[in-house]
Amino acid sequence: MPFRPPGFGTRPSTGSGRPELVEGRDELEPSARRLWLLVREQVGPTPAAAQDQRRLQAALAERRTKSQEFFSSSAGQWDRVRDELFGEGFHLAALAALADASWTVADLGCGTGQVSAALAPFVARVIAVDASAAMLQAAKKRLHGFDHIELRRGELEALPIDDALIDAATLMLVLHHVPEPEKALADVARVVKPGGRVIVVDMLPHDRESYRQQMGHVWLGFSDEHMRRMMSDSGFQEIRIVPLAPDARAKGPGLFIATGRRRDLLTH
Repeated sequence: MPFRPPGFGTRPSTGSGRPELVEGRDELEPSARRLWLLVREQVGPTPAAAQDQRRLQAALAERRTKSQEFFSSSAGQWDRVRDELFGEGFHLAALAALADASWTVADLGCGTGQVSAALAPFVARVIAVDASAAMLQAAKKRLHGFDHIELRRGELEALPIDDALIDAATLMLVLHHVPEPEKALADVARVVKPGGRVIVVDMLPHDRESYRQQMGHVWLGFSDEHMRRMMSDSGFQEIRIVPLAPDARAKGPGLFIATGRRRDLLTH
């Protein structure tokens, strides 16, 4: 690869068959500049340098062609190939990087700490809350490597978190366990800063009555209208509710994601 000195970039060739070096913003020291000009005069125009440049361009073109051929032949199987190589959830875990590095995030109804583990590498602090001592014990084992995650036992309707402390809160498949979801969302609004975000993932309405006995579900999902009303009454605005694409391998009801922004305290 042709040598490029500090302070120089490239521009397209003007007829020599190779890119030309141009000065950047950072100037070379006078002695270094004189040395570079001398080297450039001796090395730059040689047939060997031009041949190296042609070989480089040919190699890059071949790589692009092979890449294009791979995607053309694998388009129909790409999801399977990618999952086999990298697992099924890496792209979802990567989305946690959209969180601001300075944020304090609350994982409410944290269970065994899966969401906390995904968020922790990207934010300043995670407060994980659950009412179950057994769940918190399992979360403690999973999250032992993080020193900025706090595990707290408490109910969603009376969160053990100070007012306006949280930048973003998540409630993943937990609200249907709560007898008074409106009260829980109101307390979430209490702990979220004005302008902060809430993300709720839960089930769409369904008729699987067996879930009440088998898994302690209080609510058989939430309709768009019900969810929107509860969030608005609790102090959230800019509410969006989006059904999630069904997973062919999943056996449970369909899911939705609801997001909202904590209303400014001065907004009426």
